[in-house]
Amino acid sequence: MDATSPAPGRPTPPANADRRYSLQEFVEATAERDRGQGFFEHETERILEVNLNGMVWTKMGSMIAYNGQMNFVREGILQQGLGNLLKKAVSGEGAKLTKVTGTGQLYLADAGKKISIIDLGGDAMFVNGSDLLAFEEGITNKITMMKKASALLSGGLFNIRLEGHGLIAITSHYEPLTLPVSPGQPVFTDPNATVAWSGGLTPELKTDIQLKSLVGRGSGESFQMKFEGEGFVVVQPFEEVSFQAQG
Repeated sequence: MDATSPAPGRPTPPANADRRYSLQEFVEATAERDRGQGFFEHETERILEVNLNGMVWTKMGSMIAYNGQMNFVREGILQQGLGNLLKKAVSGEGAKLTKVTGTGQLYLADAGKKISIIDLGGDAMFVNGSDLLAFEEGITNKITMMKKASALLSGGLFNIRLEGHGLIAITSHYEPLTLPVSPGQPVFTDPNATVAWSGGLTPELKTDIQLKSLVGRGSGESFQMKFEGEGFVVVQPFEEVSFQAQG
């Protein structure tokens, strides 16, 4: 009997279930491949390859491997000015960056999250600090905070505004969903499921007091982000508990 054939009387297993490789097959199946996509490249949908010849900004702690000659430096304490420094002191790890310089291939990942590569093309975009993986040198970044958020949520709602020409890489748990926002048709999202939104939108934090009283102060649904105007908002099918109501 063929070693790959199911035993008599047993159902045929689904494709790739309990797949066994020879050592050579495993190496070939998982080997790094140059897909010719340029500076940012999907090595897999959850691993970003940066073909570095110069400099790139990355999320601190996201490097999983590299080859070549590279230097990793934590973002300078006053790199983005005193205002950003004060916000970083409150916003935590999600907004901290590493400056990587050199040449070679750099591999980035973040908790197995799916990676999306976006060419800003001169536009602006807000990204949740914990969902920003990397961006090119020519893109400006500024930490922003939702108005009145710090009074309602521990740590506040900090995001990064990215603008300019070049590539950014953002992450999401599973497949992201982009919802259009039109005048007179606002979109409401859970802050813990909100990944990014277009640069022309300024969300407001909405408190649902009735729901809050029913399900408890710690419920994510008791706080909502309201988007009005013209643009889009990106959400994920996962509540990443970054923002919690103060006790």
